[in-house]
This record gives sequence, structure tokens and C-alpha cells, in this order.
Amino acid sequence: MPDDFNVPRVNVLGVGISVLNLPLATRLVLDAVQQNHRGYICVTGVHGVTVAQEDESFRRVLNRAFLCTPDGMPMVWAGKLNGHKDMSRVYGPDFMLEIFKISAVNGIRHFFYGGNQGVAEALRIRQLDRFPGLTVTGTYEPPFRPLDSAEEKALKSQVKEGRPHIIWVGLSTPKQEQFMARYLDLLDTTLMIGVGAAFDFHAGRVKQAPRWMQRTGLEWFYRLCQEPGRLWKRYLKNNPLFAARAFCQATGLKKYSLD
Repeated sequence: MPDDFNVPRVNVLGVGISVLNLPLATRLVLDAVQQNHRGYICVTGVHGVTVAQEDESFRRVLNRAFLCTPDGMPMVWAGKLNGHKDMSRVYGPDFMLEIFKISAVNGIRHFFYGGNQGVAEALRIRQLDRFPGLTVTGTYEPPFRPLDSAEEKALKSQVKEGRPHIIWVGLSTPKQEQFMARYLDLLDTTLMIGVGAAFDFHAGRVKQAPRWMQRTGLEWFYRLCQEPGRLWKRYLKNNPLFAARAFCQATGLKKYSLD
């Protein structure tokens, strides 16, 4: 990997979280596109790190990413505790908008993969209106299962024709990260970035938490109130588990090594 892309990482329960802030992450994406540096980017918070504790193959997917951004505030706090004072949250929805802002000037082309029925197309329409000059070469809304051979062929053909620099993947964790790791070498693109709920937020389907809740690490509570049936298990199980494990790591009661 070129020196330009050697970003330090903080060990959070065996997952290497890249030491980033939003301006640095945005610059690295632009540099990667301009230098044709292929890779996938995971935006990672408590949920992803917790899933990685039970799934070694998923932990390897995270640790082999080009960047593993601090999507949640606990990742930022871990970085600051390790002396990285300039580290701050690189939140998927904000990251997406920052990249869109610089895309027209730099000729960056995009493709949207994921979302429920109509979400990717709604996202495309809203962002083209918001960012004049933005180029979105296509959208693909996959079924709720792995692609069959015909669907995979259609996706490859669509991406090859549009030649996007960035494919944004809006599935859920760990599906989006596993998809990117599998398909990066199969699709004609430079970067793949998994941003989860950002598709729903920017398509106008789901409201984002107020900024004060995002900054204080309470966004999970806001989202739980919005979608309790889908998210209760994730947050009410994962958050306490993460806190207990983080305590053990911080106090030296348990060691976590990076793959």
C-alpha cells in the first residue's frame, strides 16, 4: 500500500479503527480515486465491533478494509484514550455528503447498491437535486438474499457500463461489509463504501437523530425509538456487551489482538 494510505489504527476489541476525522477521510477518498487505489471502506461502530467478536471471518473483513472509519462515538473515545486527539467521528451519512460535495469538481462518478424498494432511486433523485453536477451512473436494489448468477451478471454489466469510481452500499452490517469484500474484485470500480442507514436518511425515508444526540453517543436511543421491533436486540444486547468488553480491554483484564 502506498505511504499516502498508511493510516494508523486503534485496536478496539481486535478491530482496527482508522485514526481519522471527516476532512482526512474525504481527502483519502479523493486521493484513492485519483490514484486508482482500489479498496472498500467500512463505517464501523459498536454493532460492527460486537458482531466481529462472534465472527472471526467478519473481523478479518473489517481489518482488511482500506479504511475502517470511526462511525460511532465510542470508537472516537477509544482513539482519544490512545492519544489521538485529532480523531473525530466519520459518520456514514455525513461522509457521503462530503464526498458528493467534491464530486462534481473532481469528476467522481457514483453508483448506489442497496436499500428497500425504491430507496436507491429516491436517493439518486434527491442527491442530484441537492448537488448540481453530481454524476450517478446507476442504482441496483438487490433481493433479500445472495445474488443468483443472472443477477450477478446483470450487476456486473451495469457497473461496467457506468464505470463508477465509487459504489455506495446500503445494506446492513455485516451484510454490506461481506458484500464489498466479495465483490470488490468482480466489479469495475475503484472504491466501495458501506454506509448502511445513510440510504434511508438521505432518501427521506427515516429521520436522523438530532446533532446533540449524535455528539453525546445517544443516537442509538433515537433509532431504537424509531424502529424498536428491528433494533431492540441489537442495542439492548450489543451495547452492554461492548461496554463490558471495552472495560476489560482498557484495564488489561483481556487482550485483543489485531488479525
